Amino acid sequence: MTGGNGGGIDRSGDEPAARERRDHAAGVVSAALADRDAIAFVHAGADHDPGIRYVHPTPTTGSTAIAYDGVENEWLVRSAADDASGHPAERLASVLADRGLEGTVLTPPRVPHDAALYLEGAGFDLASTDALERARATKTDGERARIAAAQRAASAGIRRAASLLADATVVDGRLVIADGDGTGSEPLTPARLRTAIDEAIVGSGAFPAGNTAVDPGSDAGTDAPLQPGEPIVLEAAPRDPAGYYGGLVRTLVVDSDGGRERRVHVAVTQSFRSARSMLTAGTESVTAVAADLEAEVRSFGFAEGDAIETDVSGVGLEPRERPLAGGSDVGPGTVVRLDVAGQVDANVRVRIADVLAVHEAGERPDWLAAPSQSLEPTALLD
Repeated sequence: MTGGNGGGIDRSGDEPAARERRDHAAGVVSAALADRDAIAFVHAGADHDPGIRYVHPTPTTGSTAIAYDGVENEWLVRSAADDASGHPAERLASVLADRGLEGTVLTPPRVPHDAALYLEGAGFDLASTDALERARATKTDGERARIAAAQRAASAGIRRAASLLADATVVDGRLVIADGDGTGSEPLTPARLRTAIDEAIVGSGAFPAGNTAVDPGSDAGTDAPLQPGEPIVLEAAPRDPAGYYGGLVRTLVVDSDGGRERRVHVAVTQSFRSARSMLTAGTESVTAVAADLEAEVRSFGFAEGDAIETDVSGVGLEPRERPLAGGSDVGPGTVVRLDVAGQVDANVRVRIADVLAVHEAGERPDWLAAPSQSLEPTALLD
């Protein structure tokens, strides 16, 4: 991989994993170039663009342009951080032209307009491709390790919240915990739980990324004391230092008396077992997996009028990424987040989400860093 002023050097401290990603992307992009009789692939964007970071994780300032030369089988990069004038895409277009390349260049459908103009100005015809997005949908070993690290941080955060809930006592119909100096007590609120989750995530070496929530969608304020017997939804999707996300949701109840939330919980947890078995058998579409999750929940006696929500999506350099659309495949190499919620009453849900790494047909997918799905806070502390 070459670039101006050292622009092609990966300073992320994860060079083997970065090379593994580039090699994987090169294979997918090369096939697309051959199929379309094209000579190169070009993408441009800001330094936070996930497609840019996938190929060139080195931190840069401003815009960056990357290209795969299908003749030389080589990645090229130009960025605003280079000691050179001109837009990175303009300089990259000039490099391709100076190499004597002619014909069609493939770009993502949403390549910036100015980058497209620079390429056309250099004499290239443009055609769109989703090759880079397809490459990102199948994770390398290094990517799975990064997602697992983010998921371990999420698990640490949720477990910290579970610890507070397990230690809480009930005073005047609300949950309270010991205050800072241990001489008194203070109400346990969603804001306090969120802070505890974020602190544990940071302590695990990841970043909360603004994705932590307690009872998301609730009408109660973040400072309203939590109550015993009510399901409490905890959500975290931290980002690891390499930029990869996790995604974890648990529902916990302090002093549950059973009832409807138990029935919903059994149905929701069973849906995860069903989806895992489904993906053990082979590749399925996002639509098929989501439908299986919902059907399994409804098999426990829930009617069409009972609100069941399911979401299936990939996770990686974005909290939600391919496979994402209904017809996209959930197959070998994909890492997906399964998110299922069942309605307990008008304002209360039982919701669980876990991340699943899918393997070849016949091999059981792996849950990444998944704590207990129990409603009991103490169960998550084992």
